[in-house]
Amino acid sequence: MRTFPRVLFDEGHSESWTIRRETAEAMNPAHPDDNSYARAADLLRRLGHQVTSGGLESLPGQDVLVIAHPSQQRWERTTGQGSPVFSPEELDAIQSFVTNGGGLIVLAEEEQDKYGNNLADLLARFGIGVTHTTVRDPGNSHRGVATWVLGTPAGGGLLAGVENACFYRSGVLTAGQDATVLFTTSATADPAGAPLAVAVEYGKGKVVAFADSDLFGDDSIDDYDHRTLWGNVVTWAARVPSPARSAGARDSAKAELFTQLKSVVEELRPLQVKDGSIPVEKEAGAALVGYVSDLVGKLSGYFPHDAAYLRAVQADLAKWLEQGLGVPDFLDSLDLFHPDTQRVDGLEHLVVFPMYTQNGNPNRNLEAVWIRTIWPDWLAELEANGYDNPLFVPIAFEDFTSGYDTFSAVLFPETVAVRQAPERFTWGGIFADREAARFRRVSSAAAQTLKLDLPPDAARLLESQELAQDTFVMWDLIHDRTHSHGDLPFDPFMIKQRMPYWLYSLEELRCDLTAFGEAVKLEAAGVPHARYVQVAILFDRLFRFPITGDRVRNYDGLGGQLLFAYLHRNDIIRWTDNRLSIDWNRVAGGVADLRGEVEKLYRDSIDRAKLAHWIAAYELVTTYVEPHPRSAWKSGQLPEEQKAMVDAVLPDEFPLSMFYEALRRKLGDVVESTKGIRA
Repeated sequence: MRTFPRVLFDEGHSESWTIRRETAEAMNPAHPDDNSYARAADLLRRLGHQVTSGGLESLPGQDVLVIAHPSQQRWERTTGQGSPVFSPEELDAIQSFVTNGGGLIVLAEEEQDKYGNNLADLLARFGIGVTHTTVRDPGNSHRGVATWVLGTPAGGGLLAGVENACFYRSGVLTAGQDATVLFTTSATADPAGAPLAVAVEYGKGKVVAFADSDLFGDDSIDDYDHRTLWGNVVTWAARVPSPARSAGARDSAKAELFTQLKSVVEELRPLQVKDGSIPVEKEAGAALVGYVSDLVGKLSGYFPHDAAYLRAVQADLAKWLEQGLGVPDFLDSLDLFHPDTQRVDGLEHLVVFPMYTQNGNPNRNLEAVWIRTIWPDWLAELEANGYDNPLFVPIAFEDFTSGYDTFSAVLFPETVAVRQAPERFTWGGIFADREAARFRRVSSAAAQTLKLDLPPDAARLLESQELAQDTFVMWDLIHDRTHSHGDLPFDPFMIKQRMPYWLYSLEELRCDLTAFGEAVKLEAAGVPHARYVQVAILFDRLFRFPITGDRVRNYDGLGGQLLFAYLHRNDIIRWTDNRLSIDWNRVAGGVADLRGEVEKLYRDSIDRAKLAHWIAAYELVTTYVEPHPRSAWKSGQLPEEQKAMVDAVLPDEFPLSMFYEALRRKLGDVVESTKGIRA
């Protein structure tokens, strides 16, 4: 999976550590843990990283280089491969690697000068110095050993989830003003207040240096928060690859034909009225519809797997012409379009229907959409093993007509103009590329506006469209299936019913809280996208949903308001000194607790009357989100008839808080800029 970093452990310079367990056992038969980084490498693999070992000849194509304590053999047991001294050419190659976007992790040691390596020369190129010393701190040590020093964390996003770390027989570092100090010695240490770990941005790349190499060894990586620290620094340092796919990879003839089709459809658009018919200018409309049919025929050769469907499109266009361009009916072609049975990664479809677009164009205009299926092997495996969702079709745009030059990010069969609705709809498409792009733009702006110090995985998610797209595919897969799972007191797709809109809010939020919880489980099971799903749900719900769209029954917005208020009430999110901070160690627990409250509401409501359920749901929301002061629901002055009760709900029953009002003013233009966004 190219979205995750490629990490190279240099083992060609007589390093004291190896990621190959068998090599560590040969180096140190009595205690291989003292020379093994095998667990550190395995941890990275569980995070999705591709990890290898070798010499610097393998550096091209890598995203991170790790150099772990080279040494002469008189001082340490080593791999025995090569000299601990990097040649001038090798130093230049490493510096160039970082300058051009690569990451470098260097693990030095106490009494650094004696080991016969030239790490000091390497780190000096990045403004980092290594002091020849051994830190002692009897009053702030691990197990009372004065040289097993507990570092003092400096905080910040790089240390998200990290509170404590131990440096065993450590030296200290020096760094310039542009460096970020991660850990220092304590005020009682000798030397006091000196850096133990630093991070530096250099050129397009990043460097992290530690004054001790033991803290990530096999016998130490499970101490304190070392595992989280290790994952953080490697993820932070890693290069974010450019997208593997580009518009240049398209078939130019196919693209030209679709451009012609778009042009004709756009000419037809102003002739259609809301129901899709063409009441006037029928001659011009007929000519354009005929041209559309011709182009569909020419394009059909590029989509042989959709041949029957595209022939049916042409037949439906002909039938529309024969019926005088009245209300269009594309049920026959819709019945033959089944992307759910063709979930093959990269498979493309031509979609031509008269339809409205949700959160987009309300009219049933003819639209032409060129889409690509997203179905990587890891997702297929996930869907086949516990997350079955045969109706779910994740897709990406190749091109589209102006009905999708909107906020719409779904392709649903129920939006198509048909003479009668099918008994059941068999698929639903979600444009993961657009959702990911909108998420990245809004969340990045929100983080900057709110001065949120991003953890490395969150920062990488916002930087990489490919990673964000895959993340949204996994999120959508689990969210979508959750509508039909659990203790449900009503039709899960209750958007068809007339209820107070906070019921819709709670259902959508329940599915997202469930997806978050499943992602926590999947992360523990070693599914690498799972940790990014948690970040995406949190940020999209907190930042984008509440400030997107108008305030008329904005149920997605209310779900975001409720999540923020719950986490803020429980001190997991803090807004202090005009800066947002998140207690990352408590987020999963807070989300689980809110999910528990929503699920209890659902279970209890199975035994309640509908009105009692509505009221109980209102009470749950108002526990955390303040309702409108003039609300009849708040005052309890409700009419007796249920329809009238729904009518009594204010368009904005739960106004935005002052925090969100301010955020919407600052980010309104950013949200608007995501209309019609392309990945």
